[in-house]
Amino acid sequence: MNPNRKPIIAGNWKMYKTSAEGVALVNALKAEVAGITKAEIVVCPTAISLPAINAAIAGSNIQLGSQNVHWEKEGAFTGEIAPAMLKEHGVRYTIVGHSERRQFFGETDAGVNKRAKAALANGLRPIVCVGEMLAEREAGKTEAVVAGQVRGSLAGFSKDDILATVIAYEPVWAIGTGKTASPAQAQEVHALIRRLLTELFGADVAGKVRIQYGGSVKPDNAKELLGQPDIDGALVGGASLKAADFAAIVKAAA
Repeated sequence: MNPNRKPIIAGNWKMYKTSAEGVALVNALKAEVAGITKAEIVVCPTAISLPAINAAIAGSNIQLGSQNVHWEKEGAFTGEIAPAMLKEHGVRYTIVGHSERRQFFGETDAGVNKRAKAALANGLRPIVCVGEMLAEREAGKTEAVVAGQVRGSLAGFSKDDILATVIAYEPVWAIGTGKTASPAQAQEVHALIRRLLTELFGADVAGKVRIQYGGSVKPDNAKELLGQPDIDGALVGGASLKAADFAAIVKAAA
């Protein structure tokens, strides 16, 4: 972690936790992370739980994120949620382009780009996810895949846009599999992303953008991962569903 970039730890709850279960989780989490100011803390529940979680975290140091956002302000888009609808319920961050959205729901870099831009236009901060599949890594295509996703997802971004954006590098082969990229493997790709950002936006801007690592982050590996120079936080899946585990990762960042 670089002291000039405040680490951000975001919990992606995926399709887990009813509203009642989520409220119980954040109530436990609030007690665990009270007073921590050296890391940003974000929870991303399912859309249906956003109002309840927003109420439960009021006045705490925990911020609210959503797991997706649509690019139009309204319209005939069954099952989608517009940026203003998320803002109404206190959402500050929104995940876009998660590998599960890309893999199971056919999301593309172009669509991720539209969602991220709509989020920014409405005062939401996108967490833009990129990462390679196992077959792509084994074929030596990690750099090409990640670079393509970064360029496509951030196409047309201004310097202000990228400064309000978080990038999350998630090697797809490490999500929920128990496999974790080694700190050196993770740092290598984070450094690649930082070089790309330098090429696109200049060194000064690239040095301020936060890049999270996601992929089986747990209390026992968080400190070493977060100790890498270009890793500025974590997008946490399974471990974010247990208050003590998520808090331990937050403390490792802070």
